[in-house]
Amino acid sequence: MVFLKGWTTPISVPVPSMQNPIAGENGQQRPLLAAERKKGVLRVLPALFLQADREASGITPPAQVQRALLPRQALRTHFTRGETEAPGRSSPLFQATRRGSGGTRRQMSWHPQYRSSKFRHVFGKPASKENCYDSVPITHSVQDNHFCAVNPHFIAVVTECTGGGAFLVIPLHQTGKLDPHYPKVCGHRGNVLDVKWNPFNDFEIASCSEDATIKIWDIPKQLLTKNLTAFRKELVGHARKVGLVEWHPTAANILFSSGYDYKVMVWNLDSKESVIMSPVKTINCHQDVILSMSFNTNGSLLATACKDRKIRVLDPRAGTVLQEANYKGHRANKVLFLGNLKKLLSTGTSRWNNRQMALWDQDDLSVPVTEVDLDGSSGVLFPFYDADTNMLYVVGKGDRNIHYYEISANKPHLNYLMEYHSYNPQKGIGVMPKRGLDVSSCEIFRFYKLITTKSLIEPVSMIVPRRSESYQEDIYPPTASAQPSLTAQEWLSGMNKEPVLMSLRPGAEPLSPQPLPSERTLSMPTAPTSPHLFNQTESLVAEDGRRPFSLLEEKAPRWAAEHRQEEKKTWLSDGFDIFECPPPKTENELLQMFYRQQDEIRRLRELVTQREVQAKQLELEIRNLRMNSPRL
Repeated sequence: MVFLKGWTTPISVPVPSMQNPIAGENGQQRPLLAAERKKGVLRVLPALFLQADREASGITPPAQVQRALLPRQALRTHFTRGETEAPGRSSPLFQATRRGSGGTRRQMSWHPQYRSSKFRHVFGKPASKENCYDSVPITHSVQDNHFCAVNPHFIAVVTECTGGGAFLVIPLHQTGKLDPHYPKVCGHRGNVLDVKWNPFNDFEIASCSEDATIKIWDIPKQLLTKNLTAFRKELVGHARKVGLVEWHPTAANILFSSGYDYKVMVWNLDSKESVIMSPVKTINCHQDVILSMSFNTNGSLLATACKDRKIRVLDPRAGTVLQEANYKGHRANKVLFLGNLKKLLSTGTSRWNNRQMALWDQDDLSVPVTEVDLDGSSGVLFPFYDADTNMLYVVGKGDRNIHYYEISANKPHLNYLMEYHSYNPQKGIGVMPKRGLDVSSCEIFRFYKLITTKSLIEPVSMIVPRRSESYQEDIYPPTASAQPSLTAQEWLSGMNKEPVLMSLRPGAEPLSPQPLPSERTLSMPTAPTSPHLFNQTESLVAEDGRRPFSLLEEKAPRWAAEHRQEEKKTWLSDGFDIFECPPPKTENELLQMFYRQQDEIRRLRELVTQREVQAKQLELEIRNLRMNSPRL
């Protein structure tokens, strides 16, 4: 007895065997040949018996089963010819299988449709215990924010603090158990609700708080030794608490904030004032609290999700509403621009309070392009989109898993790939920028899960399994760099530019022209040098090309050498200089690296011995001078 999809009546199907013969020549019954069992004829035989049983019982199957039933005459013609091979394209049996009852070509509905994708087998790899951040006092706020911001140098986490709001700034390499007295960044009078790193300066961060202010902080390059309370700028303009802050993706020193006064404010941080009382633009089109903000690629459009169940696409400079969604079947909590696809993705709930994703055309928000129901949980869904790989990651607050999809311009737009499972629920989430990923392990995305039940921050790497040890150009297209393409004044005057791109290949230079000098090069002090010093340096290079700046380091002041040493640290990746020598990937390269390091250590030891001898000689000369000169 079997059950077919859409057919509630059980049907008995005889299985052909030596005891269940089939029709042969002249109507004679013959047993099933062994060759027929081996060559795949059994795959089409059940249809004959289904049709015979249907005619005998008078049961009418649904339409899709009728199309699947093969004509008996085609089967009999095939078998009475004595054919034991699988039917060819010209046989009546093949023609019957490829045509339905109406004579048109149809595709069986239950056959799965597989897409070819290089990201089908992406898997999540959690960090080991020693590479996690333990004993971190994560905030207990009920705000639906990420509570975490990450860049290639630091991880910032909103924490609990008495007498005001605070957040922690932990160096990325400082894993393990956190000191209970670790210094905090505490200058707000209310709880901190959101933090965001400046995409063009890894040592500048913005925070907003319940005290209705936004503060800009300069994080020192060295470790904090005491609580940081001195902010660089304070933005005062909101009448109620500020829930969100967002940096402009292409313009330098442009910051957006949204508060519980239903306003979105645009701030220009280029001014010299330490306290900015008025923004350059205030957007007053919302009727309730703004829950989410997102920019398109060049920052010319701003999408917002509001508590009044509406999604709006705004002109951030003019403050006008370009598109507005009044669709009642989807209540959006978060909204996200999908790169250059001219589409929006929102997460929220459906009419039946199921968690739902909706895809929208950014030029027409009347009806969503597609809707996908996920489950009946109550946690807010945080969407993250990777424009380089067209992958969408959906993380639920309080969930233990991460869903990821591939976005395509054609239907179906949302293609489910896989799901990452873990045992610990996340309260918040942080995302590493693409320029901070480990390309040697084919890492395409990295999350930082905030696990409040264990006071733990757990990195989770999304990895494409590849056997090759070389750089994978196809999964690392040019991505946004840490250089702005516009100044604040240029953007405010109406200019739009795409982000400055860079390659993730170690040692690669930015692919786009650099319109602005970076702040670090402008503020970097330069040691006074002379032509004579450069001539000595060039002669030293001719003698030994391994250390072209050794003489310059000796003549330059100590602060210049320390500055170069700090700059050198930013070039290191797992202890290797990525500009001079990439990490070894094979055993032979590892051995060569080992022998080079041994030679370098031997050379350095000899140099240290020579310097010690010189130091002793200088000490003897000083002692002789003291003995010969009573004044000293």
